[in-house]
Amino acid sequence: MPDRFSDPTPRSFNPMSVPGLSNDARNAMKAVFDAMSAWRNETADANEKHSKQVIEKVAAAAAALGWPAQIVDAARAQMQGVAEMQTKTIDHIVDAWEEQLKLPNPMTASPSAMLSKLKSLPGFGQADSRPGADVFQMNPMQFWMQLAQQWQKSWTDAMTRWEKATNLH
Repeated sequence: MPDRFSDPTPRSFNPMSVPGLSNDARNAMKAVFDAMSAWRNETADANEKHSKQVIEKVAAAAAALGWPAQIVDAARAQMQGVAEMQTKTIDHIVDAWEEQLKLPNPMTASPSAMLSKLKSLPGFGQADSRPGADVFQMNPMQFWMQLAQQWQKSWTDAMTRWEKATNLH
């Protein structure tokens, strides 16, 4: 499994090139995009730095306890998922703003599509028939609670497998 927790790919959209905006609006948009970009990059850097430290400690603790490597792999996968969601969320917000600005007249265009996009979770689309897909249609608190429950279940399952394996010897 890769150790990379995020991809701080630079964005190419330039809000200064949007026709029909006042200088004040252009400057305000540039400030928003610069701030979002900085936040995204700092988040990616922090996730990368701290996740490596945590995984090293998890690996050392698992080894000291005689736990299987799957414990470390499960923790790494969970942290990678959360880190990816953080950067996707920031990208999702910037995408919504960019789409609005690319409209023929962004200052007078209805913001309803932008609001709809901002109210959905990033990268998960609309509700579908896949098992568990309804989790992405809940409010953010429900989503984080569901994520915590899934993490707890994964951890419990891994510990149960480890306990069974050690009791067999």
